[in-house]
Amino acid sequence: MIVAKELTKRYGEITALDGVSFEARSGEILGYLGPNGAGKSTTISILTGLLAPDSGSASISGYDVAAAPVEAKARVGYVPEVPAVYETLTPEEFLGFVGRIRKLPESTIATRTPLLLDLFEIGDRARFRMGGFSKGMRQKVLLAAALLHDPEVLILDEPLSGLDAPSALLLREILRGLRDAGKTILYSSHILEVVEKIADRVVILAKGRVVAQGTVEELLRAKSGEAKRHLEDLFRERTEIADPEARARHFLAELRERRSP
Repeated sequence: MIVAKELTKRYGEITALDGVSFEARSGEILGYLGPNGAGKSTTISILTGLLAPDSGSASISGYDVAAAPVEAKARVGYVPEVPAVYETLTPEEFLGFVGRIRKLPESTIATRTPLLLDLFEIGDRARFRMGGFSKGMRQKVLLAAALLHDPEVLILDEPLSGLDAPSALLLREILRGLRDAGKTILYSSHILEVVEKIADRVVILAKGRVVAQGTVEELLRAKSGEAKRHLEDLFRERTEIADPEARARHFLAELRERRSP
């Protein structure tokens, strides 16, 4: 349902993606992980047709994103990392706008809009202007908009951003249900614990390259055959990030020393 083949993208002398390849299948949640600057956002921009790769290709449901952008985008529900909305619109108006762009029947828009807004507990704000909405409320509106046309593929970039705990738990259950219904979900996040719980497979990027991919169980198994305790252990190892615990201890020791008379 999502196929990336040898995606390469450069910004001047910086290589954001260096031959990135992966697939996300029907009925699967694929976790897409990597530290800041690893290339996750660039990948998502290419998959959603917002950015063209220098080389390589991407397809959604069999449609090449570059050659058949309308067909590919029609099958995607997308939630960006930054929850930007038209602040002068109400949630009801915004979903109506999105539905008409996607050429949904008016009856479908009228039926699904209150259903989705009530699901994310903002039905009572359906006719309030979004200029005064919190980040979490805007995120809920974007999640509702992404689900409005019942897409085959969901591409989610930090979808829990701004959500309170009950809403985050609700979204996790919704995603599991959509997966079980055969949907394909690309879930990009920095929250490793959540990815570990809901993802069927994960892809880990570092410096624009895929450094690991497979099921969570496969990747949590060390070379010795002993399972690692958490996805966080593997993430640290494959991305070669500095030990955060050691860095924190060093900082706190320095801070105490400087406070000493």
